[in-house]
This record gives sequence, C-alpha cells and structure tokens, in this order.
Amino acid sequence: MPPDPAPTAARRAVSPLDPRIEAATGHDVDTLWAHRDRGILDQAHTDLVDRHRELAQAETGVTFYRTLLHRLSSGKFPVDAALLQRIDRTVDQMEEAAASRAAAMRRVLDALEPIEAAARSATLSRGEAQITAADQAAMLAIASGAKLYEHLLTGRLSVTTASGTRVPYAELQRLKSNGFVTLDTSHPVHAGQPVSLTDAGRAALAANRRTTHASLPTARPGAWPAAPAQRR
Repeated sequence: MPPDPAPTAARRAVSPLDPRIEAATGHDVDTLWAHRDRGILDQAHTDLVDRHRELAQAETGVTFYRTLLHRLSSGKFPVDAALLQRIDRTVDQMEEAAASRAAAMRRVLDALEPIEAAARSATLSRGEAQITAADQAAMLAIASGAKLYEHLLTGRLSVTTASGTRVPYAELQRLKSNGFVTLDTSHPVHAGQPVSLTDAGRAALAANRRTTHASLPTARPGAWPAAPAQRR
C-alpha cells in the first residue's frame, strides 16, 4: 500500500496587519510561519506568529459568515419566517466573529509593537530615518485630521483625511512602523479610528521641510532676479 500523502499546510487567511508585520520583521508572513514550525524564531517572534495564526483563524470565521449572509440574501431562497430567522442568526454569528477578530488583532498588535520599537531603534542608530516625498505628502494630509475605516461587508481598510485626500493603507502601515503616526484604537475601526502624527512624525516632517528649504538654490550676488521685486 502506498504511503499516505504528506499533509498540506493550512492556507493562511490574509489579515490587514500582514504588511505591517512584514515591514517590522523583514520577512513575509508565510516565511515567518515556516520558521515558527521549524522552531528557529526567538520568543518575541514566536509569540507574534502564534497570535497571527489566531487572527488568521478569526478572519476565516468572519469570511465564512459574510459568505453565508450573501448566499442567504442572494434571492435563491423564498422569503419566509425561516429565512429571516437564519439571516438574523447569521448576522449575530458574524457580529460575534468580528468581535473575536478584533480581540485577536489586539493581541497581534501587543506582540508586534515591541518588535517594531526594536526595529525603529536599530534604524535610528544607523541614521537611516528619512522620509520620502510620498511620506511627506501623506503626513501633511494626516496632520489636518484623518481616520482609518473598515468596510463592514468587504473588510477593506482605507484612510480618509479631513481635506478629502486618501492615504493608501500600505503607506499608513509604513509610517506607523517608523513611529511617525499613531492610531486611536479605542474607537471601532468600522466607525473610524483617528490617525495623528506622533512627536517623532512632526519632528521628521519639520526637519524635512528645513532640509528642502536649505537645498533650494540661492541667487548669485549681482545676478538678474528671477522675478521683479515688488515696488513699495
């Protein structure tokens, strides 16, 4: 009798925190999972991967009930008392699954934030903390007020600023991993979590402005002015 095939690894559900985890650790999540299974991670990264697996399972639960609700409301079933009861029950179950996912996300963040802090310290010690033009534009937009939203049905995350500018979620995660912005997680993400600049973010933005201003070319003495001086 041929040997049983090797079991395949459970497929990982994608979570909104994956880009942030990958930015902080320098590895994609699949690699981190594999390293965890081989026992080659330190305790901090092991805890992070374990919490992330819990989050992936919670994400799967939310997806299951969202799909079921879509199927029940697709028009394939007669609208009667039984269907309405199933819809109500599914909505309650999806709400519970979303609450479990939120708790799992908080545990991932608790495990991730010390790793991010260590990565920031290493970056600052090498003198590599710089912001790009895209960083500056995003930080200026956030400075006027911004909120992170999650769509209840699609689960998509988006950042909207007071000026109407949209900041890509990946950009937000990068700024947060660098310690330039912070999220007020006391608010539910579906209602909008306020995003604001940290002291480090304001300092980096101010330093970048000074550097940009200092790099502008100055006119040579006696050179013809680029624009006529305003008469008094």
